[in-house]
Amino acid sequence: MGNTTSCCVSSSPKLRRNAHSRLESYRPDTDLSREDTGCNLQHISDRENIDDHPRASTIFLSKSQTDVREKRKSLFINHHPPGQIARKYSSCSTIFLDDSTVSQPNLKYTIKCVALAIYYHIKNRDPDGRMLLDIFDENLHPLSKSEVPPDYDKHNPEQKQIYRFVRTLFSAAQLTAECAIVTLVYLERLLTYAEIDICPANWKRIVLGAILLASKVWDDQAVWNVDYCQILKDITVEDMNELERQFLELLQFNINVPSSVYAKYYFDLRSLAEANNLSFPLEPLSRERAHKLEAISRLCEDKYKDLRRPTRKRSASADNLTLPRWSPAIIS
Repeated sequence: MGNTTSCCVSSSPKLRRNAHSRLESYRPDTDLSREDTGCNLQHISDRENIDDHPRASTIFLSKSQTDVREKRKSLFINHHPPGQIARKYSSCSTIFLDDSTVSQPNLKYTIKCVALAIYYHIKNRDPDGRMLLDIFDENLHPLSKSEVPPDYDKHNPEQKQIYRFVRTLFSAAQLTAECAIVTLVYLERLLTYAEIDICPANWKRIVLGAILLASKVWDDQAVWNVDYCQILKDITVEDMNELERQFLELLQFNINVPSSVYAKYYFDLRSLAEANNLSFPLEPLSRERAHKLEAISRLCEDKYKDLRRPTRKRSASADNLTLPRWSPAIIS
C-alpha cells in the first residue's frame, strides 16, 4: 500500500496532502505521460473497435465481394443468366411473410449464412500467410482421435462441411440464431485483434472457441464446457478451458456487442445471402400467426395510446362552446 512505485496510482483526486498534512489544490503535472505514471491501462469502453462503427463494412462481406464480382463477370461473358430464385408472391387468399427478423432470425438460414461467411474468410485469406497460434492448431490439439492427414492445412473446407460442423454444435447445445451472429462478431474480432487468419488448419477450433464464448455471453442458461465434451467425444475439459481462456485474452476481454454492431452483422448476412442466391424463406401466413401478429399490434397500439393520453387535449362540445364577446372600443 505504501509502495511509491505501485502501478495503482490514483489519477482523479481533487485534493492531496503535502508534507505538513495541509490540504492544497491538486495540480496535475503536464510533463508526465501516462507511461511515466504507470496509468497506461485503457478502459474497455474507451477502445475503438473496427466493428463498432455502423458504416464500417464487415470483413466477411468485403472478402465475398471479389467472388461475387467474378461470378457475375463469368456469367456475363458466357451469356448465362444468373440462377433465378423461385420467389413467392402474395395473393388475395395467401400472404407470404419473411420469417426472419433482426430480433428473431431464422436459425437454419442464419447458420447457413454464417457458414458462408466463414467459407469466404478461409478462401480469401492473406496469400502470404500470417501467424498460426498453437492453441488453434488442429494438429497440436485435435478434436478427434482419428489421425490428422499430413495435408490437413492445404485443402480449403467446403461450405457444406463448415455448415455441418456449426449446425451439429448448435443443434446439440440448443443454441439460438442470435448466438450464431454473435459468434461471427467474436470470430472477426479475434482475427483483427490477434492479427491471424482463419485457414484449414485452425478453422474448427476458432469456430468452436467463438461458439463457446458467444453461448456464455448471449444465453442466460449457458452450456458448460463439460457439455461440449459430450458433443465432441474426444476433447477434454482442460483443453476447452484453455481454449476459452486464450480466446478471451486474445480478445482483450472485449466481449461487448452493441445493438448497432449486431444489427449491422445481421443485415450484412442478409446481403451476403442475396448475393449468393441464398434467400431467406417466405412462409405463408397461418391463422395462428395472424392472431399472434394481431395481438402484438393491439398491444403496441394500447401502449402508445397510453403514452399519448396525457399530452392530448380534450375537445369541447359545440353545444357548450362559448365564444369570447368583443366590445367595440369607444374613442373619446
